[in-house]
Amino acid sequence: MGKIAFVFPGQGSQTVGMGKELSENFDEVAAVFKQADDRLGESLSTLIFNGPQETLTKTINAQPALLTTSIAILQKFKEADIKADYMAGHSLGEYTALVAAGALTFEDAIYLVRKRGEFMEEAVPAGKGTMAAVLGMDNILLKEVTDEVDQTGYPVQLANINCPGQIVISGSTEGVTVASQKAKESGAKRVIPLEVSGPFHSSLMKPAALQLTEVLDQCDIKQSAVPVIANVTGKQMSDSEEIKRKLIEQLYSPVLWQQSVEAMIDLGVDTFIEIGPGKVLSGLIKKINRKVTTYSINDEESLQATIASIKGDN
Repeated sequence: MGKIAFVFPGQGSQTVGMGKELSENFDEVAAVFKQADDRLGESLSTLIFNGPQETLTKTINAQPALLTTSIAILQKFKEADIKADYMAGHSLGEYTALVAAGALTFEDAIYLVRKRGEFMEEAVPAGKGTMAAVLGMDNILLKEVTDEVDQTGYPVQLANINCPGQIVISGSTEGVTVASQKAKESGAKRVIPLEVSGPFHSSLMKPAALQLTEVLDQCDIKQSAVPVIANVTGKQMSDSEEIKRKLIEQLYSPVLWQQSVEAMIDLGVDTFIEIGPGKVLSGLIKKINRKVTTYSINDEESLQATIASIKGDN
């Protein structure tokens, strides 16, 4: 067997009830949810388990909720003693990867992503920024479109390069609207406006990055025990100073998910285990390379099935 990577989902994967069954059945999972509640001084777990979905989906809640759920599931999965050679996470998921790799404590990370969510929501007034998914268009061509619109004074950039033919653009509402139209004229198959509370991973997030720097300064970031592939570069990072820099840049830079997955495959990874709610990353990874094996662990059944399959018990 080749190498294994653990990957962690980002915003958009949250659902009411995620992690609930595992939390009810295993004390070590419940302990992670309790730790999150204690650190934030509120019952995040109640919101995660019972909703409502609209409140859970708010950036300030979705980010700590996803981090907590993924780490809680990982806590149980660790007992199987299946080790990762590399880790990566999509946007917010990068914080989860850094906790899993030992670079950040869970307490620091939960506080960090709550503040990150606040700063991201505050950076741009409601309605002034947005994002859209562009399907069926080459990223070099799409970058030419966004650069052209950006230069006219309407900020818009590539935000997520997810897999071939799926790119998210982000920026001012006008910039995204104009770029979406131009993308269609330039051959994009479809453009889907996204329901987000702001223009994440665009230049409009630079004020949030400044604020995040101050909070990161208060955190003790360690060298990671397992290499984490950075969203910003699609390359390995393990040094604490570099990790801090990349987390700041990540707020206003594109998430190079396709490049990150290709880099891990080049490093010998043939098995990707998505830990956390949903199966978004597994789907993207399969579109990047059909030959690799993917698993999604989000409840007890998928956890046991993954362990059985990897350990060859099935």
